[in-house]
Amino acid sequence: MEKQNITLALPKHLLQRAKLLAVQKQTSISGLLTEALEEIVDLEEGYSRARDHHLALMAQGFDLGTEGSIDWTRDELHER
Repeated sequence: MEKQNITLALPKHLLQRAKLLAVQKQTSISGLLTEALEEIVDLEEGYSRARDHHLALMAQGFDLGTEGSIDWTRDELHER
């Protein structure tokens, strides 16, 4: 996998906490950020796929067995 360096500015207190977390997880700050960014991107791509799938289902419509006509009234459905 090809990698590219970036410059990142973080608040000092966040960087200190991230360094401690990286040591606890036996990784680097770069490793932590890579893992977090991969998770964010995967979630967003999954959301986009699900949204597109459900929009296609809505555009297609559903067969509710009415053949396009409703022959009952609300009152008939809620007779008491």
